Amino acid sequence: MGTVLLVVLALLAAGGVTWKLVAAGRREAEAEKLRLAEQARIHAVLSMEAVWSLGPTEFEDHIADLCRRDGCTEVRRVGAANDLGADVIGRLPDGRKIVVQCKRYAKHRTVGSPDLQKFNGTVRDEHGADVPLFVASCKFTKQARAFAARHGLVLFDVDLLGFWNSGTALAALLDLDIGRSGTNRKLRPDLD
Repeated sequence: MGTVLLVVLALLAAGGVTWKLVAAGRREAEAEKLRLAEQARIHAVLSMEAVWSLGPTEFEDHIADLCRRDGCTEVRRVGAANDLGADVIGRLPDGRKIVVQCKRYAKHRTVGSPDLQKFNGTVRDEHGADVPLFVASCKFTKQARAFAARHGLVLFDVDLLGFWNSGTALAALLDLDIGRSGTNRKLRPDLD
């Protein structure tokens, strides 16, 4: 009888240990599932296809997140109706004030000089920008690039945005001259 009792107690103890191991395994599996989901989200954000799928406000939030990732401080998204051309405002790591206008357009569109003229009219006087940055998910027209060069506006077209989005630091991209290195050739639209 004593042996049977010991066997029953041993089985109950083993069952309790097994139950705890199963529960721990489930928690670990759930944590791994969450980690993989977060990793997938980050990878998706790094793809330009994901950028083109963002809405305008989500695009502005994403640009603000890229600024923060690269050491900018006091970053805030301010874009809304009547934002006077500022969608994201912050400070670069060296203290200069950056003001960003964001245009999340389909890849086959372009940004023309009228958009840049509006931005240029407010970015320094209204917002006090040291670095006026115009980020677009498409190309800039030749006239827009020429206007930006004459007025000291920094342009990130789809190509530079792709590099920034994939991990190239903002500071490394700010000094590039899109007027000489960029192209105004439109991308082809997706064929769905």
